[in-house]
Order: sequence, then C-alpha cells, then structure tokens
Amino acid sequence: MIPGARGCTPQSCAFRDHHAELRAAGARVFGLSVQDTAYQRAAAARLHLPFALLSDAAGAVRQELGLPTFQAGGETLLRRVTLIVRDGVIEHVLYPVFPPDRSAQDVLDWLTAHPT
Repeated sequence: MIPGARGCTPQSCAFRDHHAELRAAGARVFGLSVQDTAYQRAAAARLHLPFALLSDAAGAVRQELGLPTFQAGGETLLRRVTLIVRDGVIEHVLYPVFPPDRSAQDVLDWLTAHPT
C-alpha cells in the first residue's frame, strides 16, 4: 500500500509459501522494514507470515550494513534485498531481487548449491 514499494508483499508471501522448505534447508527467515512494530504485526497477521518482521524504523541496521534504499511518499524505504547469514557473517547477498515472488526459491537454490 506504500506508493513505489511494489513487490514487498509478493516477496514476503513467497517466503511464507516456501517457509517449510527453507526451514528444512536449515534457514531461519526474518523480514526487515522501516515500518514500526505495530504496522509489521498487522502485516504479518494479514499475510499469515510464519516468520518475524523486524523493525528498522531508526535506520540503524540500514546504515550499518549500507542497505539499498529509495524514497517514496516522503519516506526512506529499503529496497528488496536478501541476505544469507551463517554464523553471524553475511555469506551471500541477492540483489537486486527480481522478480520478487521468486526470491524464496532463489534462496533455496543457493542453499542447495552451497550446503553447510
């Protein structure tokens, strides 16, 4: 519903739909956005997401990791990016994410090709 932020819902739903496969591959899924926790709780409930959405409303994570952003509706929003983190280290970055509804399958493909 945010102008210019198309694709976030399809990406989230793809991770929802592939959540069991991702867990079986050893992944833990989290979403990250600039919206506050109340907004995220409502979105997670509406979309039936089986994973947590984390709020970066203050922009600390965005700034620390240098995550890509864009401006829409007077807000600085995060671009779709997928980080694969193992043992606290960013091991792989999928960016740009396109098409967004394929993102979860892209992660599964990468995990299969790069087992622990």
